[in-house]
Amino acid sequence: MSSGIGTGIASGTEPSCRQRDASRLRVAIFSDALPARNGAGAYYEDLAAQLGPQLGELILFQPVVKKRLLHFALPLPGDSTQKLITPNVLRIHREFHALRPDLVISVTPGPFGLLGLWLARRSGAGFLTAFHTHFEGLAKLYGDTWFFRLAHWYLVQVNRILCRNSDSVLVNNSSLNATVESLGARRVDVMGTPLSRAFLDTPIVPPTENLRQVLFAGRLAPEKNLPAILDAVKALPDIRFVIAGDGPLRSELEREAQLLPNLRLTGWLERDALRAEMDAAGLLILPSHMETFGTVALEAMARGRPALVAANAGIHDWPLLKDSLFTLGEGESLAQVLHQLSELPASTWQEKAAAARRAAETLNSHTISQWLDFVER
Repeated sequence: MSSGIGTGIASGTEPSCRQRDASRLRVAIFSDALPARNGAGAYYEDLAAQLGPQLGELILFQPVVKKRLLHFALPLPGDSTQKLITPNVLRIHREFHALRPDLVISVTPGPFGLLGLWLARRSGAGFLTAFHTHFEGLAKLYGDTWFFRLAHWYLVQVNRILCRNSDSVLVNNSSLNATVESLGARRVDVMGTPLSRAFLDTPIVPPTENLRQVLFAGRLAPEKNLPAILDAVKALPDIRFVIAGDGPLRSELEREAQLLPNLRLTGWLERDALRAEMDAAGLLILPSHMETFGTVALEAMARGRPALVAANAGIHDWPLLKDSLFTLGEGESLAQVLHQLSELPASTWQEKAAAARRAAETLNSHTISQWLDFVER
């Protein structure tokens, strides 16, 4: 196992192992995620925007949002708001042949990810896979019906195919190393997380001096521990809560919100609107039962907003970020922790906000350098 792309940045930059000129390299990325619809979708959209101009060419092959295609899409297990769309193989094959990539990266265990592996093997290009979401764990969390057992079996088999055929498997926190090694990964590299330039470059809105409004943004699904947020809404009437996102629990939340004047639901937001909600909040909360990384917390940090994140989230594995986060320990009450945070002095909030912003900027810069080193070696 390799940790050439490490979680610790304070140790300095790693010695460069570059063997190729990035400006001549052509890279193809295959993802089943709709653009910016979830963490994986946002990750590669942001990566392509920053890494692409430094390469010979980078093309992101992923589903396109067209209503006629969504009619033929399959819903993901437990969440009909996210779809599995069949790729247009002929079109992608033509574009892939024209690109003639040196490196192919498959980032999801779906039809697009498998197509990337097949084309890489046919063309002789280097092949990597990325493991962003512990789908098998989510399938178990959603239930023990025959459908979820089938989904779990499928995900294990496809991830095993991708990992065994990959020159390296990329993960975004070191706690996933054992998982991908059990799936057959010969080499594992821990990678950073890039950010949208809009989150970094748009002028910062100064935070309030105390905690008046908090934001949750993500899938409205069982793994996000939404009941803990509802309990906090009820226990803390003087704090405004905003929940942004869509998912299988949306109808239930809408019923609850009718009786809670300090709770507002926005539905799923485009990223500019999400950034505005972050700027209006004093804190982002992510009390999830399971969180591979927690990209939305990093985005909030880039806007100069601290984040309260469950201890199980992979974002805590990065020492650079850990000191800029508030941690919700296992078994702790979200309402009680928020009450404690609301009593912190303004100076503490300002210091935490500034530290969060610096840490997010540093990780983004380091991540792009990591990727350049990685594709050139």
